[in-house]
Amino acid sequence: QVLLDDSGGGSVQVGGSLRLSCLVSGGVFGNYIMAWFRQAPGKEREFVAAISRGGSSTIQGDSAKGRFTISRDNAKNTVYLQMDSLKPEDTAVYFCAAGDGSLRNGNDEFAYDYWGQGAQVTVSA
Repeated sequence: QVLLDDSGGGSVQVGGSLRLSCLVSGGVFGNYIMAWFRQAPGKEREFVAAISRGGSSTIQGDSAKGRFTISRDNAKNTVYLQMDSLKPEDTAVYFCAAGDGSLRNGNDEFAYDYWGQGAQVTVSA
């Protein structure tokens, strides 16, 4: 059974930074593309960023470009999301996800088979 454990959420002021982590267990981490999605209250789930199996390629959603960085450490079975210059509209529950498909479809939530429980990020003015 593949399990994803999100952590690192919290409250921060506008302009601040947070780093989310997602530890994967029960599977071969290097076999999966990894991604972060987010969902704000009353809104649909939104793609944030995804990374290839080896970590050499990434894709980002419009909300992440220039401010968020996805990375992974295959030795630690962990994917990260570094979030800088945070804005109130970044407030959401952030979910990590793992899938065995192609990064070409990495912005599609249906490309992912396993999901973390979510980490709350709150950005206040």
